[in-house]
Amino acid sequence: MKLNHIYHGDCVDVMRTFPEGVIDLTVTSPPYDNLRTYKGYTFNFEEIAKELYRVTKDGGVVVWIVGDATIKGSETGTSFKQALFFKEIGFNLHDTMIWNKGGFSAVGALRVRYAPVFEYMFILSKGKPKTFNPIKDRENKWAGTPNHGTVRQADGSMKPVSNNNTIPKYGQRFNIWEVSPHRHRGEDKHPAMFPEQLAQDHILSWSNPGDIVLDPMCGSGTTCKMAKLNGRNYIGIDIAEEYVELARRRVGEVE
Repeated sequence: MKLNHIYHGDCVDVMRTFPEGVIDLTVTSPPYDNLRTYKGYTFNFEEIAKELYRVTKDGGVVVWIVGDATIKGSETGTSFKQALFFKEIGFNLHDTMIWNKGGFSAVGALRVRYAPVFEYMFILSKGKPKTFNPIKDRENKWAGTPNHGTVRQADGSMKPVSNNNTIPKYGQRFNIWEVSPHRHRGEDKHPAMFPEQLAQDHILSWSNPGDIVLDPMCGSGTTCKMAKLNGRNYIGIDIAEEYVELARRRVGEVE
């Protein structure tokens, strides 16, 4: 296994060459439900999931970002099926987060449903997560006043928070993140580039400097780029040679 390297190949085949329990964090947004063409390649989800479990350290985390296509008026439910399969093979479904894109592209029949603006971000852990560095950038409207919150008890009653601390200016972020999608530029060659902020925020949340961050379907290399930028080791894998070249170029631009 080579650190700080982007492999060209099928991710299942490449991961099978890795030792067991070596990856601290995986952040990936795989192609799903044929919503984007991917050079004609297909992916064996169940084999990918099994290899991710094998190579993830105890306490490691997989961030799996997916959505669902709508076919003949019904959403596929592929995202839920995948989350449940991850649980079947041993992962904990630690959290179901939402990526709010803040807008939508011209898909779906808006005459019969609301515009789709989000994807699921399943936080899957191998046992209890060993790392959580919460991002605290949510502005508190009650900042500067005494803590006056309550906690609901098992019998339904409310118990006041048992401290007299002053509410800080910023609180811990909730699990719905609003991040604008990547805006394509002339040099972009990938159909669905991952937003750098989204990758970075997960890397900061679930890993520490020096950890190993994997993206087994790395596409344009955003996860690898942001891992390097934030002092983590990275491993990327992609089956399309054109995307591997793009990813290596983007990561190489990071000093």
